[in-house]
Amino acid sequence: MDLQLANKVAVVTGGSVGIGLGVARAFAREGAHVLIAARDRARVEEAAAGVAAEFGVTAHGHACDVATAAGCESLIAATRDTFGGLDILVNNAGTGSNETILEAPDEKWQAYWELHVMAAVRLVRGLAPMIAARGGGAVLNNASICATQPLWYEPIYNVTKAALLMLSKNMATELIGQNIRVNTINPGLILTPDWIKTAKELSADSGGDWEGYLQSVADEHAPIKRFGTVEELADFFVFLCSDRASYAVGATYFVDGGMLRTI
Repeated sequence: MDLQLANKVAVVTGGSVGIGLGVARAFAREGAHVLIAARDRARVEEAAAGVAAEFGVTAHGHACDVATAAGCESLIAATRDTFGGLDILVNNAGTGSNETILEAPDEKWQAYWELHVMAAVRLVRGLAPMIAARGGGAVLNNASICATQPLWYEPIYNVTKAALLMLSKNMATELIGQNIRVNTINPGLILTPDWIKTAKELSADSGGDWEGYLQSVADEHAPIKRFGTVEELADFFVFLCSDRASYAVGATYFVDGGMLRTI
């Protein structure tokens, strides 16, 4: 299937590793040019160079912290200066948490609010006019199954990702008049480097069988009995941002191997 993405421009936040890098590579495979944003300059520039070399597209890495207003402004300016605009924005930057409501300080709540919610607000405010100027396009927000089916140990993550879902719905209603489609993906268990790192840490005192630990997590939570790959998820991201998904507006899609326990 031709997704008609050749020579489109996609901006992907949190794009130097894991899901974000997988999404950037999937866009490039379809012939789209990519601007990858992440905090670590060396890593994001290396990631972009690798994408450009592998797929023969233009790929730029931009170092910024989208959890800050200044970082978002920097990315908006870099998009304008590098490509003159864009067609697709993927708000992917985010991270898990670990706390209790009774013990977590205000500062931690605020930090996650800035990363998971305000980054999307600021980037859409700055980049949506550029998308509209090119005739329209897509915004895709990466939330989490935890926005709907929370895990007990990360209330801040759960709450801020749930807020991102509502933000996405409001964005979709507001922006469709400019031919900008906004949707959300709620991934389940996706095998990222962070999951592997966590599994190695948690299994170190019991023999180091990190693969066995991950399998036990999959057995507990996912009826499919395995983690999804970054590539499986990235392909879905790219399809939703293409004109092949032109009637998908304001929707939330679960890519979770059956992990969601409700309809």
